[in-house]
Order: sequence, then C-alpha cells, then structure tokens
Amino acid sequence: MTHLKWTALAAAASVLVLAACASPATDTVEPAAESGAEAGFQITGTSGTVLQAEELETFDSPWAMAFLPDGRALVTLQAGTIWLLKADGTKTGNVTGGPDVEAKGQGGLGDIILHPDFATTGQVYISYVERDADNAELSGAAVELATLELTETGGILRNRSVIWRQFDSVPGNGHYGHRLAISPDRHLFITSGERQKFTPAQDMGSTLGKVVRLNLDGSVPADNPFVSQGGPAAEVWTLGHRNPLGIAFGPDGKLWVHEMGPKHGDELNLIVRGQNYGYPEVSNGDHYDGRDIPDHATRPEFAAPAAYWVPAISPAGLDIYNGSLFSDWKGNALIGGLSSKALVRVEIQPDGTAAEAERYTWGKRVREVEEAPDGSVYVLEDDDGARLLRLTPAR
Repeated sequence: MTHLKWTALAAAASVLVLAACASPATDTVEPAAESGAEAGFQITGTSGTVLQAEELETFDSPWAMAFLPDGRALVTLQAGTIWLLKADGTKTGNVTGGPDVEAKGQGGLGDIILHPDFATTGQVYISYVERDADNAELSGAAVELATLELTETGGILRNRSVIWRQFDSVPGNGHYGHRLAISPDRHLFITSGERQKFTPAQDMGSTLGKVVRLNLDGSVPADNPFVSQGGPAAEVWTLGHRNPLGIAFGPDGKLWVHEMGPKHGDELNLIVRGQNYGYPEVSNGDHYDGRDIPDHATRPEFAAPAAYWVPAISPAGLDIYNGSLFSDWKGNALIGGLSSKALVRVEIQPDGTAAEAERYTWGKRVREVEEAPDGSVYVLEDDDGARLLRLTPAR
C-alpha cells in the first residue's frame, strides 16, 4: 500500500484499453556519473525521465514498508522478521514480539501500517497468514492491532490482538491479498484475495475476493453497503476481486486498488462503495489453461477497471503520489511490477480514467512502493538479496 503517509494524513466508469507493454521504448540503466552524483545508478524511463537510484540496504524476500513520524521506517520480511531502519534507510535492529508465521507460497508476514493516532498510541496494524489450528493444510490472512515500543536499535510489539480474519480458511498458499490502508475518515480497509478459488469473489457468504471496510478497532461500520445481510457480507465494501496486492488513497480521498489478472488483464480500479468488479465472471485476461473469460465490455453491470494491462505487469505495491519532489507526478499512481520488473507510473484524471504514463525498469522485480516524507520514492525489490532503493530526480 501507499501506507499512511505522514506528509498527507489529512488528505486522503470509463475503461481505458491499455495494452501498455505491447511495444514500449526500452529503458536504460547507467552507472551514476562520478562527479557529484550519488552512489547508485540512473534509470531512464520510456518517456525519457531520468531517475537517480540510491542503494540503501538489502533484505531477503521483503514484503512491505512504512515510514515512522521521525523519518525512520519499518520493513517486513515474508519469513516473519520486522526490521527497523534508521532515517538513512540502513538497518538498525529488529522489532520483536510479532506474529509467528510459516512462509509458504505467497503467504507469510505481510503488510504493516500506522494507526492514525500512532504519535500518541504507538499502535500499528499488521497482516499475515495463519494456519488453521486444526488443519495445517488450511490457511487464511489475519490482521492484528498492536502497540509498537521503539528504541534506538529496534523495538517490541505488545498488546497484540487479532481484529480480522479472512473467511473462510481454505487449502493452497496463494492470493491472500491482505494489503492495508486507512481512509481520511478513519476506517481500516483490507484487500482480501480469492485464494485462487475463483467463485468466492462473488459469494457474499465469504470475505474472499473482496475489499473489506472496518472501524479502527476491527468492528463493522453501521454504514457498510451490505451490513443488513450480516455475517461476512457486513464487512464487505466491494466484491469481485482476484488478487489485490496494492491499495492507496489519493490526495483527493479516492481509493484505488490494483489486482493481478489471471493470464494477463491486470487491473487498476477506482474503488466505489458497493460495486462489483466482476471476477471471475469477467476479466480482460484469460484462464491459465487457455479458457476464455468474457471481457468487461461484455458485462456492463460490473464495474470496469480504470486501466488494465495486456500483457501483464503483475502489480505489487501501490502509492498515489502526493509529494513535491517529482512535481509532475502529483496524483499519479506508482505501481511495482513483478513479472514486468518495473516501476509503472499511471496518470489518473479527475474523472477516474487512467493511462500508463511511463515505465522504469532496471532488471529487478519490484515488490513494494513507498513515498518518503521528503517526496522521494522508495522501492523494495523482490526475493532474496532484494535492495531498498531511494529514487529521486536525476541532477
């Protein structure tokens, strides 16, 4: 997610056929010039924008990042470790006391974001995958609220309490989603993947394949769109999602979620209360076994994506930029790409339409995107030995 940004706490359909990777210009990666340039390398995007990439730290299979009010940051690793970083982006120590996880497939430790009152309460939200107590073949995502006590060289989580669980636990180790965001009106939003089971995305007796909205304490808001149905449906804000791995509020307060399509058809969606986004009934991709899925255009009753990608970019991590360091990027979506090995920038228009503006590649999968308080962009690469990079405009 674009996790809670302390520079923007108060801030927060048309289909654009986007075959953005069909024939993009080739990015170039060059070593930084030795005279006066920062350590690292430069990246030239498909539209000619040059970024300076500074290498700050390395991690094994990082998953999420969140900045603290004092300029330090937290990084979660899929295997369960939480790192505290100094303001310069280097490791200073671990945060202990977190949930025990068993990393399998796409599951493990997930997102971490700050409670909107973190400065006074020290509370954070953490998502992770837990095994069913009676059957280890079953698993599901969970979200905890905990108190983070920090020191100069690490910290500890105390008073942990589970406030949400995916319903239901199912076999398999994919499509958990479990990205987190806080709305300007102080609600907790959780992305919940359909766990590679397809039909739960349309089943209101399940929270799989949904975007969930809760009060900050995990209780169900009385004004949720399906609250009168009770049960899992009461938690649901929107439905018909596949594998949503990015969620962020823009400066205008609008909510955006991206999700991986099946075989292509990745989506960026403007999330509107009570809407059904169609999966698995519609998708602009197809099943991996070659079976066709009807396109969104054939079923206008489903909300269509603001933008989609054929071929796929495999989106992971999302920031809606609100800084001033990249003056032309304000309100743009910054999306990490796994299979595309890219940072993808998407221009969002006031009417909710969107189009890819530029792509920046340096040969690595991108797992997470975060905006720093100074407006620079931090990206976490994927897999073992992944780097934390700080991106700034090249001088």
